[in-house]
Amino acid sequence: MRIVITGATGHVGTALLQRLQEARAEEDASLDLVGVARREPEKDAAPYRDVEWHSIDLGTPSAQSALETALAGADALVHLAWLIQPNHDRELLRRTNVAGTAQVLAAARTAGTGQVVCASSVGAYSPAPKSPRTKESWPAGGIQGSHYSEDKAAQEKLLDGFAKENPDVVVARLRPALTFSAEAGSEVGRYFLGSVLARLVPRRPRLPVVPIPQELVFQAVHAADVADAYWRVLQRRARGAFNIAAEPFLDPNALGWVFNARRVMPLPLPVLRAVVEVSWRLRLQATDGGWIDMASGAPVMDTARAHDLLGWTPRRSSLESLTEMLDGLGSGKGRETSPPLAPR
Repeated sequence: MRIVITGATGHVGTALLQRLQEARAEEDASLDLVGVARREPEKDAAPYRDVEWHSIDLGTPSAQSALETALAGADALVHLAWLIQPNHDRELLRRTNVAGTAQVLAAARTAGTGQVVCASSVGAYSPAPKSPRTKESWPAGGIQGSHYSEDKAAQEKLLDGFAKENPDVVVARLRPALTFSAEAGSEVGRYFLGSVLARLVPRRPRLPVVPIPQELVFQAVHAADVADAYWRVLQRRARGAFNIAAEPFLDPNALGWVFNARRVMPLPLPVLRAVVEVSWRLRLQATDGGWIDMASGAPVMDTARAHDLLGWTPRRSSLESLTEMLDGLGSGKGRETSPPLAPR
């Protein structure tokens, strides 16, 4: 099977390459791997060796032609590429994430790729209550105010159109929860805190008080478990959407435990959003207020479909994934990623 992976050097892309390399070695899977990234990695380092590499920036008009070359003879495409920073440049994010997805799908159509698997997100869902848990049939209309959520919803619409126009192509999408690992510690810190604040996070934080809104209830999953879900979708040629998350869901009490807090203090949601938004506008930290909108409005997902159809079960709990990421962040552990794109 020839598999092309966009965003192959990113957090989940690297984990997926590791999983596919394991399938080669342990399951005797015959896999021809093609990586697409804005910047090529060190090709002799694991898991990037024995991979055919193409350097393509999805935000450029010439991306489709280059993608068609990379997709020549491909059996499957896994589209993971996504730009989070610089989130002060909204047009650049749309051009790379939404228009870039359109170019990826157009190239897959031209190349005759038989299977397309796309990285969506819990953030693609329309606002939903935290209980009962949300199945894949819930509308994926996004959450207004969150650029990430709005663009993920736009991506899903493109994927819907592609699936309708190409019924012979096996189309699937994964909607993972927040995805963590130790290796992504530095990357997560730079993307969501900024280079300065990320350095101030201790390996094992101990806070006397954690002020947090009661509405912030969300899920997490380890990158290796997400990668395993992608491999199972490819193996089974599964169609449709799959929620991917580990247990338990994370509420203020769980976060208080993670941060070794003596007390969890309820904080009004509008106060937190205002503080985050103002500090982002002043460029004191890297997360805009839309991420608070998404965290409070996104559902708690039901993952039964992934368990039943893919045989997927996460090996790590959400608490293990989060604490592992925090340890990686506090120790400065993680891969050196491409610097954020400068506005064109």
